[in-house]
Amino acid sequence: MSFSFHAKDTVSLLKQLVEIPSPSGYTKEIMDFMENILQKLKVDYIRTNKGALIATIKGSDETKHRLLTAHTDTLGAMVKEVKGSGRLQLTMVGGFNWNAVEGEYCTIHTADGKKIRGTILMHQTTVHVYKNASGLPRDEKNMEVRIDEKVLTAEDTRNLGIEVGDFVSFDPRFEETENGFIKSRHLDDKASTALLLQLIKTIQNGDVTLPHTTHFYISNNEEIGYGGNSNVPAETVEYLAVDMGAIGDGQASDEFTVSICAKDSSGPYHYELTRQLVELAKKENIDYKLDIYPYYGSDASAAIRAGYDVKHALLGPGIEASHAYERTHIDSLENTAKLLYSYVNTKIS
Repeated sequence: MSFSFHAKDTVSLLKQLVEIPSPSGYTKEIMDFMENILQKLKVDYIRTNKGALIATIKGSDETKHRLLTAHTDTLGAMVKEVKGSGRLQLTMVGGFNWNAVEGEYCTIHTADGKKIRGTILMHQTTVHVYKNASGLPRDEKNMEVRIDEKVLTAEDTRNLGIEVGDFVSFDPRFEETENGFIKSRHLDDKASTALLLQLIKTIQNGDVTLPHTTHFYISNNEEIGYGGNSNVPAETVEYLAVDMGAIGDGQASDEFTVSICAKDSSGPYHYELTRQLVELAKKENIDYKLDIYPYYGSDASAAIRAGYDVKHALLGPGIEASHAYERTHIDSLENTAKLLYSYVNTKIS
């Protein structure tokens, strides 16, 4: 099956996506960006009440549908307290360790549209003052935002327009190396989102008729557990989540292959559909790894919990250091893109 992977365009799109702040709950800007792309691709779509986008490409068989999903929302934080010092105490949006963002530059997004810069630090950062700073827990109590403005009191900070409930986004620090590595925050799951957009573009711009009507669900609440569990068309038979492969001790996934998940914390994925993906990878000479993620859930498992009667599966590029400063390789993006293209062009058994 002929397929051309456009590496330069994919990486360029990925850079654009990660540089748009979109912590869960603060996703209007990125979803507007996504909607604009779908309009340019001249694909039919709807926007749900929760802000997700579902694009649809009709296929030869309109009785059995497929759905592929990726999510644009990311980790982030919100202002929990404006401290007497003028600094900010945060509360997490999504699941990460505080040490993963210690020292990171950030942006506070105020209700009136201002973007105010800051740095996430331990309160006890200065080693010349706090003797035991290295041994203190990195937690909500000790972490704070140092604002890049002249503020000494809570009133000073509030006069800037900053208040409890404002969102805080983390700088992505995107970098592409000459040997194909891509380093950035928020590759989970904007790498997969870029791949789905490129897949839609390939289908729309090529002489491709899919065997089944296929929906592309771009969700915006996955990091808080319920991104793709509504508005699934009734004709949907197969539901494929496209999300990162987790890398670490005991894991098979790496940064160079497409990762196919057999089981995560929600339980096993649909056996026959998972095996079909494995056999497609073998048939098309696509480098893949089959894996199990112990502390992981996807939009596909959320849809199953919501009661949808679908076969569900999960695949995606391997992402190192998930929920921190992440990294993948262009080879992993290419292998994932190839498997996605092969999958949507295969008939439902």
